[in-house]
Amino acid sequence: MTDSRLLLHQAERQCQRRGVRFTPIRQRVLEMIAEASGGLKAYDLLDRLAAEHAAARPPTVYRALDFLIEQGLVHRIESLNAYVACPCPEHTHGFQLLICRDCGRVEELHLDDINAQLARRARELGFAVQRQTIELLGRCDSCRGHEATGS
Repeated sequence: MTDSRLLLHQAERQCQRRGVRFTPIRQRVLEMIAEASGGLKAYDLLDRLAAEHAAARPPTVYRALDFLIEQGLVHRIESLNAYVACPCPEHTHGFQLLICRDCGRVEELHLDDINAQLARRARELGFAVQRQTIELLGRCDSCRGHEATGS
């Protein structure tokens, strides 16, 4: 099973367990995001979806994205205003994203001790965290390697 097929299968099982509907549009949006090499913007998704479904409009895509985020299947890359599939939707803790500024590749990390430290410090300061986004922008090994070889 390919990575995107496995991800879709996991998403379907997770939605069944939670008793929520994984509609064909939601499934297709997740599939498009999962097949992308980096994050996809909502309007790129809309263009792709509209090519398959003439009735697709911005609210269609945004509702699907909201659902997928709520279910932990997709993450929003705040700095790029784009979306990336979560490779491990069963992981319920915080995450960090490594984003290559050259090729757009996104890797997800789960450094729970960092999240715990941030949550503890926020509590000490009387701050109630509602959402946490940690994004690290840089260059991946592959892009740095191309520079070194002159490719």
